[in-house]
Amino acid sequence: MPRQLGDLEDAVMTRVWQWNRPVTVREVLEDLQQERSIAYTTVMTVMDNLHQKGWVRREVDGRAYRYTAVSTRAAYSAALMNEAWSRSDNPAAALVAFFGMMSAEQREALRDAMRIVQPDLSGTPGPPPGEPAGEPADAVTGEAAGEAAGDPADGAAPEAGR
Repeated sequence: MPRQLGDLEDAVMTRVWQWNRPVTVREVLEDLQQERSIAYTTVMTVMDNLHQKGWVRREVDGRAYRYTAVSTRAAYSAALMNEAWSRSDNPAAALVAFFGMMSAEQREALRDAMRIVQPDLSGTPGPPPGEPAGEPADAVTGEAAGEAAGDPADGAAPEAGR
């Protein structure tokens, strides 16, 4: 199961996810230094830890590494929500409480997501019998599941401690 990222890990991963390309420690450092004072070795250690945990892969580029996200932020968030929900002794009550906390915009996003994963609930007919349904599109990018750069085939977030 995924482990929630620490604050600095999240700050680093945010850049890796946003830039959506291989990045160096120096690039991440320079961007982080716009917000806080931080040492190169600190960023290097965090990125190495993220690599050890399976959140990023790295390739040698000269005397440095270039790091790429293994999964998307959406997959990470989904895995955290699933982990929290699975720990409940009453999953239905946990969902009701969670939905009750949602804003109108979040509830609309939930309805959109439900239409994507279960089109029969939206009143939209599915594919004709015998035809494959195809992979659902990613709600953010519109890409088919697993097509986003760096996504593992199963779209799951990496497990902590790998």
